[in-house]
Amino acid sequence: MAHALIVGAGIAGDTLARCLARDGWRVTVVEIAPALRTGGQTVDLRGDSRQVLVDLGVIDAALERLVPQRGIAWIRADGSRMAEMPVEAFGGQGFISHEELLRADLAALLHDEARAAGVVYRFADTIDALTDTDGGVDVRFRSGHSAVFDLVVGADGTHSRTRALRFGPESRYRKPLGLAHAWFTLQEQPGTARLDGWALSYNEPGRRGVTARPGHDGQQQVGLTFAASTVPRDRDEQFALLDTVFAGTGWRTAEFLDAARTAPDFALDTYDQIHMSDSWSDSRVVLIGDAAWCASPLSGLGTALGLRGAAELARALHQEAVHEKASSARVAAALGAFEAAMRPRVAAAQKLLPGRVAMVAPKHRWGVRVNALAMRMLQARALLPLVEKLAGGRGHEPAVPVPVGVGRQPAPDGR
Repeated sequence: MAHALIVGAGIAGDTLARCLARDGWRVTVVEIAPALRTGGQTVDLRGDSRQVLVDLGVIDAALERLVPQRGIAWIRADGSRMAEMPVEAFGGQGFISHEELLRADLAALLHDEARAAGVVYRFADTIDALTDTDGGVDVRFRSGHSAVFDLVVGADGTHSRTRALRFGPESRYRKPLGLAHAWFTLQEQPGTARLDGWALSYNEPGRRGVTARPGHDGQQQVGLTFAASTVPRDRDEQFALLDTVFAGTGWRTAEFLDAARTAPDFALDTYDQIHMSDSWSDSRVVLIGDAAWCASPLSGLGTALGLRGAAELARALHQEAVHEKASSARVAAALGAFEAAMRPRVAAAQKLLPGRVAMVAPKHRWGVRVNALAMRMLQARALLPLVEKLAGGRGHEPAVPVPVGVGRQPAPDGR
């Protein structure tokens, strides 16, 4: 039985783990965090995201976890609206969908499915070395344990350790977009302003943006966006940076800065893309998801690409029957087919809409007003053909169904 190691227990990693385990692989997932990560904002179930979940048989469970959504509105400091885009805009293909759930809920669902399929997890550990052998990849873990695997998959995000060990430093592949973003969950208290199903976006000059989106059970998902290409790693330094950047910013910003300090899922990172023009694989090591091709949160397609990439890799491995005989030739053929299938999709997703950075965080006060005006005008029926042309090839696409036998066999408990 072929044995795969997946580095990273995120959406892409757990989706692949679930598929491979149901297709006859032994699967181990190593995750540097001590437990499954929480946090992250909403992800939608359009196009290839929905199709992969349908093929995995988990779409109904995902739909049970939807967050009520009415749309997005661009507001002034007093909360009054300059523009809004309801979920019905563009035939349901606007910025906000009526089928969205929290990233943490989707991740937990996929994680539970993978565990039910027999996947073994090693939390609070990571990889320290990858050495090719005649029979596979000898992996040395930080914990001191070593083992040989037929396939190693790096699904460990934009700052991938797998990529650094096998393909070189992050600086070789990172394309910063000039923005940083903090996000966390705010628990509503008596007197907290309610969102009523609307995502609210507030901007001030200097590329400062503040957003609040609906969550579950009296929670709001908060985002703070600002101009930066690097951010400190120390938590206290991060809070100090936010205090400096957003000093004097209006709307609910002061409330959000206070809440950030006690939020258990607070995170801060830059908006980047990852471009690997040569290959996502080397011998028996392959990257998927943000580790291989991060399109940045500004694309709105990170989850879709992670799900589809996992499904395409599982399909390619299944078609080459690598689980039956994990020869170097079969692995190479499968990884080549996977890359051929995903390259066009990734290239399209990484082409952000013109002016996307300025749309999220305008530099000047007039830019804030122009952005709101543009959001209203883009929804005019006469401009829909232009919008479709500008967005063409960048949005969701239907995924090739996961093949029967990959992710569709009943779990040991009969589910």
